[in-house]
Amino acid sequence: MTETVSLRERLRRAPPLGDPEAAARRLADIEAAFPTGFLDPSLRRLLLALAEHSPFLWPIVARDPARFVELVSRSPEVANADLVARQRAAGGLGDLAATGRALRLNRAEHALLVALADLGGLWPLATVTAALSDFADASVQAAADALLAEAAALGRFRPADPGDLQTGSGLVILALGKHGAGELNYSSDIDLVVFFDPALAPLKEGLAAGPFFAKLAQGIARLLQERTADGYVHRVDYRLRPDPGSTPTAVSLNAAYSYYENLGQNWERAAYIKARPIAGDRAVGQRFLDDLRPFVWRKYFDFASIADVHAMKRQIHAVRGHDTLAVAGHDIKLGRGGIREIEFFVQTQQLVFGGRRPALRGRRTVEMLSALADEGWIDATARDELAQAYDFLRTIEHRIQMVRDEQTQRLPTEPAELEGFARFAGFATLGDFGAALLRQARRVQAHYALLFEAEPDLSVAVGDLVFSGTGDDPATLATLRTLGFREPERAVETVRGWHFGRRPAVRTARAREVLTELVPALMQALGGTADPDAALETLDRAFTRMPAALELLTILRSNERLRLLFADLLGTAPRLAETVSFSPHVLDAVLEPDFAAPPPEPGGIAAHFQALLGRPSGHEDFLDRSRDAARHLRFLTGARLLSGILAPAEAGRAYSTLADTVVAAATEEVSRAFFAEHGAVPGGRLVVLGMGRLGSYQLTAESDLDLVVVYDFDPQDRRSVGPRPLDAAVAYNRLTQRLVAALTVPTRRGHLYEVDLRLRPGGGQGPVAVQLRGVRAYYETEAELWEHMALTRARVIAGDADLGAEVLDIVRAVVTRPREASTVYDAVRAMRTLVAESKGDAGPLDLKLAPGGLLDLDFLAQALVLAQGARFPDLLGLPAPEVLARASGYGLLTHDEGERLGSAYRQFDDVLQWQRLMVAGEPAQASTVALTRLAVALGMPDATHLRVRLDEHRAEVRSLFDRLLA
Repeated sequence: MTETVSLRERLRRAPPLGDPEAAARRLADIEAAFPTGFLDPSLRRLLLALAEHSPFLWPIVARDPARFVELVSRSPEVANADLVARQRAAGGLGDLAATGRALRLNRAEHALLVALADLGGLWPLATVTAALSDFADASVQAAADALLAEAAALGRFRPADPGDLQTGSGLVILALGKHGAGELNYSSDIDLVVFFDPALAPLKEGLAAGPFFAKLAQGIARLLQERTADGYVHRVDYRLRPDPGSTPTAVSLNAAYSYYENLGQNWERAAYIKARPIAGDRAVGQRFLDDLRPFVWRKYFDFASIADVHAMKRQIHAVRGHDTLAVAGHDIKLGRGGIREIEFFVQTQQLVFGGRRPALRGRRTVEMLSALADEGWIDATARDELAQAYDFLRTIEHRIQMVRDEQTQRLPTEPAELEGFARFAGFATLGDFGAALLRQARRVQAHYALLFEAEPDLSVAVGDLVFSGTGDDPATLATLRTLGFREPERAVETVRGWHFGRRPAVRTARAREVLTELVPALMQALGGTADPDAALETLDRAFTRMPAALELLTILRSNERLRLLFADLLGTAPRLAETVSFSPHVLDAVLEPDFAAPPPEPGGIAAHFQALLGRPSGHEDFLDRSRDAARHLRFLTGARLLSGILAPAEAGRAYSTLADTVVAAATEEVSRAFFAEHGAVPGGRLVVLGMGRLGSYQLTAESDLDLVVVYDFDPQDRRSVGPRPLDAAVAYNRLTQRLVAALTVPTRRGHLYEVDLRLRPGGGQGPVAVQLRGVRAYYETEAELWEHMALTRARVIAGDADLGAEVLDIVRAVVTRPREASTVYDAVRAMRTLVAESKGDAGPLDLKLAPGGLLDLDFLAQALVLAQGARFPDLLGLPAPEVLARASGYGLLTHDEGERLGSAYRQFDDVLQWQRLMVAGEPAQASTVALTRLAVALGMPDATHLRVRLDEHRAEVRSLFDRLLA
């Protein structure tokens, strides 16, 4: 039998040589160490091939020729069994250092044995991978024994049977991936998951199981993968455990089961197809896998999984439209037509059909190709061609790793190195190798593409985008850098966290399936923004606050235009992006034909609001609907501004008109409910004034509402007439409080406005609503000049028209009262100094409070209105730029001064509108990226030019302010 014949006697082949003389010189250096006549022609050819092609294997031979002689003098099957047994026994040496050295020396000898049996043609692929897997099992078992023995010696671990430390230990170690399938490659990581059952663990009294087993897992990894003078044993990867970014290296079985039941992903289902208990209490591990069977194997045909698993593959490469295959630098595993496509071909169909077909639940790839054919899901041609390709590609993968013992599947790119590798792979020429590789890869591509030919393609042409799994794919990091991400590692971890359900919005299985499908296109869209990292961070924050994101993700997946717009909003207008996250269907407005129409008239905005508001069923319903309607229209205004459809000033008017409409609707709703409860006030009337930027039609996306509420009633009858009568003054103050609540209170549908009533007569000290006669008396006898200034922008926005006219008459009389100009200017200058001392400013980008900014311009315009209103009453009620323009027309300013001040005001106001739309947090602290985007929106090349322009305007305004009010 061949199992008893030595390796040396069974050699059938050796890789061809490119430079026989150089290889012979290397062999000559150690040839004297071999017995006379031992190096027969077959063995000599194989040694020469190692000397020429493998910087990893040749030193193992050269360091200890006697060991090599012993190894090849035995049957490879017997040598393998002996090495596996020695590796397993190394865990009982009683000393971690001795165990580690033994494990490393055994591994080097085993690596040489497997390479000789593979290169010499003794073992087929299945035997090679089984030998590698068995040896890895023994390594992990030995490491677990050594660490448990150390814990027992310290009294921390109290096994029932000192001769069998692992059974009954509560420890469970599963192998996943190729290791779990018994298909381990030559120089692979081993994918392990460490679980524990605290109820079974015989630990010292009071010792917590979680930290104990986490430290044990870390010790096992350290023992196996630390490099010493003797090399290493295996690289250990624990990242296939549940949510590795937020869990310890060892996870309790109950926590793991809960995770997979609630948050497990399809790629994790695929991973568990190959799971196998290899160390610890293997019976407990097998029970866990048995319990997990419903998660892996769905009862019904799971066609939804095929899209999700295929989306993972499309994150790596598109199936169609990428037919070019190059040999140099090709990735045998992840490249098109590679090993991963064969594995996905098999695992996808296992996931879809395995729940009803137990025959499809095997771990090994080639065996499952046969099972798929036996079950009728693929034909014999697909089975045979894919099996042949798998054998070919896995063999090439092993050759790549035998060169330097590196975990790589990528072919060399340098021509000379690639030619040498072709010979090491057994081909006479590079041309022969390239032809064989391309033939197999194209076969794989063809079968894989047929499996998914009906699937939509959201892949990106710029390169790999892999976020499934746990590792950072180098090609993905490179792609993200190409897309403009400055911190690609952080971006990968963020997206991976979504897949693990770390954000409430993506915790459902369906949301994560859609997310997997969408992510490549979404990342490409984010890459088109000014700051992809900030855009991704904004989306991540939104996912933190959103209860669910399926609706949003589905919309983005189905419409590229909306996907690009949403990405732009994330990068440039985070407030609008948050609106979309809260109400995804606001995006529908962008698809409406009238989105790009001319600016709507006030009546159009009011009609649109009323249509969205509909007919609320009650007060609470009104509050919710009004917030939804206002959010929709604010978003529409912001999106139009961002798209260039609206100018900033037009956006200010639209925001203000919307606020008018909302306040009017809220006044009507609150009044109806209030008077139904308390009865009408005889002769009662109420009016709401808009002040500040609302009064001048200059609201921004985030402005507060400055309001003043005035009421009047029949002085002969002060009580309301109804079931719960109130004094008129009490009634209108309570009504005002309810109005403010209707506008400000957050509901389940979010927030509406902040309201400021401090511009009313008496400021924050008096009642919230003021009677008409009190208004007249206050402004005639008590009001200070700054309160008269505030009246220059007052206008009626809701309530009784007749009362409104009376209030405006009072305003007009107060504002246009004859005044000494110098007295006004002195007071305004003093007031500006007081504001500067009490409030300061946030720097040059604080467009309101910084010296020479909007406050200076507003104060200057208001000073002109108060000082000159008696002579020129038509200055009243105008926005500041129009006041300045008319003032220059009346000779109050020179034409040049009016132009310069008006230009500065328009520039500042435009920037303020964009700031409020684009900058999250304090607008004056905008990043350079945000400022650059803002500068471009305003027609300037970059942030530097914007800053220079603003500085110039501010200096000019400050100079004119001081001179004109001197």
